[in-house]
Amino acid sequence: MIIAVDGPTASGKGTIAKALAAEFGLPHLDTGLLYRAVGRQVGLNGGNPDDPAAALAACAFAESLLDDPELRSETTGGLASRVSVHPGVRQALYERQRAFALQPGGAVLDGRDIGTVIAPEAEAKLFVVASVPARAERRFREMQLQGRDVALADIAADLEARDARDRSRAEAPLVAARDAVLLDTSDMGRDEAIAAAIAHVRAIVTKAAGSC
Repeated sequence: MIIAVDGPTASGKGTIAKALAAEFGLPHLDTGLLYRAVGRQVGLNGGNPDDPAAALAACAFAESLLDDPELRSETTGGLASRVSVHPGVRQALYERQRAFALQPGGAVLDGRDIGTVIAPEAEAKLFVVASVPARAERRFREMQLQGRDVALADIAADLEARDARDRSRAEAPLVAARDAVLLDTSDMGRDEAIAAAIAHVRAIVTKAAGSC
């Protein structure tokens, strides 16, 4: 079974995807981390994330970079959003994500185009959203726990800018698959959001078992 969890930054999709993977015994891939690694590598290379050639060259990042804590920073998140608009970058990372999705037994992937591009055949698709204020507050708390000095207003502005880039890009824009279930976590706590997601996937599993 392939489970696709899509949505904008800080909507809760990563937390939900990890919980689904644990619940159904499936491997999990945070595809956004791949784009963050490309963005981080561009920075390490001294390149311009808006330059297609520089972004494509950064796709050859070392596997060890995926363990770099800097990948979770707001700065790297912004770089990831910028490199992800390049068709060459998306194609370079496509096969890697596709292979993960099609491994025996299935997988859980979270990102922005899993249900529409990477695994459109996924049996379960969730599109997780939340308001900008709710997402900014979550990210603000997360950054504070990490000891990072950030302003709530700056985080909100960055989220809005990322959303605009992700939704307007020509290649694989951020959009819900037609058969995805919309899950708005704006007013949900962590456990409530996870329970709702698990209930959705379990209903699909039950339906599939009943049709056999």
